[in-house]
Amino acid sequence: MRQMAIYGKGGIGKSTISANVVASFAEAGLRTWYIGCDPKSDGSMTLLHGRRIPTFLEQMRTGGQEVVFTGFGGVRCVETGGPLAGVGCAGRGIIVAVQKLAQEHFQQEDDVLVYDVPGDVVCGGFAAPLRERYANEVYIVTSGEYLALYAANNIARGLANLNVALGGIICNSREIGGEEEAVTEYARRIGSRLIGFIPRSPVVRECENRGVTVIEGAPQHIQADAYRRLGQAVLGNRELSVPRPIDPEEIRALLREMT
Repeated sequence: MRQMAIYGKGGIGKSTISANVVASFAEAGLRTWYIGCDPKSDGSMTLLHGRRIPTFLEQMRTGGQEVVFTGFGGVRCVETGGPLAGVGCAGRGIIVAVQKLAQEHFQQEDDVLVYDVPGDVVCGGFAAPLRERYANEVYIVTSGEYLALYAANNIARGLANLNVALGGIICNSREIGGEEEAVTEYARRIGSRLIGFIPRSPVVRECENRGVTVIEGAPQHIQADAYRRLGQAVLGNRELSVPRPIDPEEIRALLREMT
């Protein structure tokens, strides 16, 4: 079973990309898992027609039994959840959930499992899928903006510290001049590559407002094809390497060169 984690700066569109890529896997007939690791527990909603499911940690606290919910195309969805507001470490919840899921639910005949993980790899809990080796390849979502690339570089540094392979950089476009070229060059400098470029489109928001992915809600749209191409690129990818993060000032210089 392929086990991958998708990381990126908060608000970069990582969950939108994760859900649509997962939907593209299911559409292609793959047995697919989506594991949402954000305490907000909202990443899976477009796979479940807008439904917010009880989280793994909520079920543990209340004695509920159902933790796996079936969404679009048979995707099995889990939200790990987090502690009560202001209490405890959200990352710790991810560790507990991932360990239990691996023991009791994941099966060898499953094809692909995607962890959708928030923010930078700075908290040990949020790095759990990698540190515990439940995921062995990573994709970083960024844009051509400095703060997004700065966050991507922090994630690359975390991967280097953990000796975990990076499969590539995904650019979720903000329609900045020279954006694709800048992200492509950034990826090259850290020893990786741009594996997918996702254009900006209002159809994404329209589908999310309806509680569905673009793959389900607008399957004939060119945006759906962009997610399918990314999914196929990820599935066919065998070029994995531990990244070499660069100095943040080099990111600034790179962006100045591209504008």
